[in-house]
Amino acid sequence: MMRLCSSSSTSILAFIIHIHLLVLPYLTYTQGSTRFLFVTDYGALGDGLHDDTKAFQDVWKIACAQNNTVRITNIVFPYGRTFLIYPTDIVGPCHSKVTFEILGAIIAPKDPDVWEGLDQQKWISFRWIDHLAIDGGGSGTINGMGQEWWARSCKINPTNACRLAPTAISFYRCRNLRVRDLMVLNSQQIHVAFIRCLNVFASDIRVSAPASSPNTDGIHVRGSRAVDLKNILIKTGDDCVSIGTNSSKIRIRNISCGPGHGISVGSLGRSNSLARVQDIMVDGAYLYQTKNGVRVKTWQGGGGLASKITFKNVLMEKVSNPIKIDQYYCDSSHPCKNQSSAVKLNHISFINIRGTSASEQAIKFACSDSFPCENLHLEDIFLVPCCGGMVRSSCWEAHGYTSGVVHPSACSPDCQNFFGPQECKLVNQIETDNQWEEKQVLKKSRGGLNQTVEANSP
Repeated sequence: MMRLCSSSSTSILAFIIHIHLLVLPYLTYTQGSTRFLFVTDYGALGDGLHDDTKAFQDVWKIACAQNNTVRITNIVFPYGRTFLIYPTDIVGPCHSKVTFEILGAIIAPKDPDVWEGLDQQKWISFRWIDHLAIDGGGSGTINGMGQEWWARSCKINPTNACRLAPTAISFYRCRNLRVRDLMVLNSQQIHVAFIRCLNVFASDIRVSAPASSPNTDGIHVRGSRAVDLKNILIKTGDDCVSIGTNSSKIRIRNISCGPGHGISVGSLGRSNSLARVQDIMVDGAYLYQTKNGVRVKTWQGGGGLASKITFKNVLMEKVSNPIKIDQYYCDSSHPCKNQSSAVKLNHISFINIRGTSASEQAIKFACSDSFPCENLHLEDIFLVPCCGGMVRSSCWEAHGYTSGVVHPSACSPDCQNFFGPQECKLVNQIETDNQWEEKQVLKKSRGGLNQTVEANSP
């Protein structure tokens, strides 16, 4: 009898070991020092109907757990699957470097009531993580399913109460962050946000939402340093890229924007707040049918400094307000009161910006009476009407200088600098294209307008 029991126990143990060896490779696959975890092996169905949030959180805990042999963990959302994820926080720190391989689709709940009692400003949030990577592999999508949020917005229906709405994917206090080859769609509000992050590289990101969707900024950067955005395509209902306060060393290269509200530094200084922004470079942009081009916007009553900001090598097509500084910005249903304090603007450059304007006002500098804009620089600007008519420039308390051909003129013809011996300021000069071209006849000996435009056109 004892021998029979022993034999049975041995058989059962062997069976358990056999099953364990069969199942384990599907739960965890290790190659060298890299471990691969598939969310479908931890309970995620990926059918777009059932809640996969728990599997998402469980696999994250495993990825972050201490493992002396694993230095890199890849969490995989397989291709061809759709994962329904409810509002969730992914929080570090982690013992290994983690990469999310989003090869399928991640979607949000459609119903805003799901957020009842939760943080209304977040859907998927990554916090306090070092060496995090998000890789869409060219096929991965994150879809905020924001249509019902937009319908309830006070900007769509003024009778609705104004309420907060989630950012689709936000990164808070993340360092050494990499995001690439990913599409983000139809966010409830902002699509991607980098907040108080350090050393970020994001490339080949596509953002898409209808032009009518409210407050759906493509990428928002705030309180961050050393952020590099490269090869970005954004079509949305608000700013393609917005840069908020306490941001520095921001580089934006090769971006396509439109529809949308353009590329913005700001808004800064809201609710009398102190702002500091410096060392911002936008180099290489194409804007199509946007409501604004490249701009800096601040509220009255703020304080601080925004300086060393450059927009260069920009091509515009049917863009309203192509070049704009607005220190009287007021995104409110009620008029904003006049206040004397303002964020100081200094050393802002617009270089090699060309294309067609959908508005008569192609260049507008509306600066503060108390804190005028200083050291503005316009170089090689050529903006003409897209649909007939004329283009003009307008300035208030703007001081700076021009170089190369600037059209429409940024200052009176008898003064090359905004700020000089005569304290030259733009005086609402209006020029038709014919008048401007007549002036260029005198310059034909130096190559002429046509040669200059042809040589520098993208």
